[in-house]
Amino acid sequence: MAFNEGSRLDPGRVRSGRRGATGGIAIGGGIGGLAIVLLYMFLGGNPNDLGGLMGGSGVAPVDQTSQGDLDERCQTGADANQYTDCRMVGAVNSLDAYWVDALPAAGFAFDYPGITLFDGSAQSGCGTASSSTGPFYCPPDSTIYLDVAFFDVLEQQFGSSGGPLAQMYVMAHEYGHHIENLIGVFDVADRTASGADSDSVKVELMADCLAGVWAGHAATVPDESGTPFLQPLTDQDVADAVSAAESVGDDRIQEAVQGEVNPHSFTHGTSEQRREAFIVGYERGTLAACDAFGVTRR
Repeated sequence: MAFNEGSRLDPGRVRSGRRGATGGIAIGGGIGGLAIVLLYMFLGGNPNDLGGLMGGSGVAPVDQTSQGDLDERCQTGADANQYTDCRMVGAVNSLDAYWVDALPAAGFAFDYPGITLFDGSAQSGCGTASSSTGPFYCPPDSTIYLDVAFFDVLEQQFGSSGGPLAQMYVMAHEYGHHIENLIGVFDVADRTASGADSDSVKVELMADCLAGVWAGHAATVPDESGTPFLQPLTDQDVADAVSAAESVGDDRIQEAVQGEVNPHSFTHGTSEQRREAFIVGYERGTLAACDAFGVTRR
């Protein structure tokens, strides 16, 4: 999925977290240690609960990107095609432009989420975000936190096929959690429960579905000049997004980590469920099609 090179980006929507003193989790073992904590994250754990479990000297962060660098480099769709952080800026701009109209059309008020691309560490309303925490949405401060180094782990450790839409799927999934927050899903869902039929799984699959809704409309979402941010999706683009969703299914992660699958501890859904949820959103294209809690019918 490529950006139209002439589309205009707004890097001001994204905060670039600068490298700070290491805090929270100390990760040993390089990318392998990082993968362990990311697996814990995708299985529903709060990384700060790990405390000093992962002793060691820490994971070297990716190259630092200051806010000035982001503002200067991420101006057009051509920049989004070249740089991963600019691709995230473009994805956020497209998601903003879609949901600012789609959510009110469905009867709900819209408010923009905060977006922080961090390198090293950043403070969030949910605790310290570090290189080990991977992408997450924090409801208390309504902000998405993402370290772009995660995309390498998604491919190398989780087996995702990669590709631009695979990366943008991650941002769209976290943005989906923000939409859930706005429409009241978090008020009715028991997000402390686990299991194949738990609300935790339903929340995650709904976010996958909402990511698919955006993807299905993305090629028609324009920037301020009227130029669509993104070119039409190809079959390969959709396959890349589906691969990313499948790679973080509970069953696949549990099989890789512990050699067996325990549905009683599921928090995100199986690989097949995650694939199907994205495809439902992509093909049906509405908020109501993703509603696992009946909030759109109230």
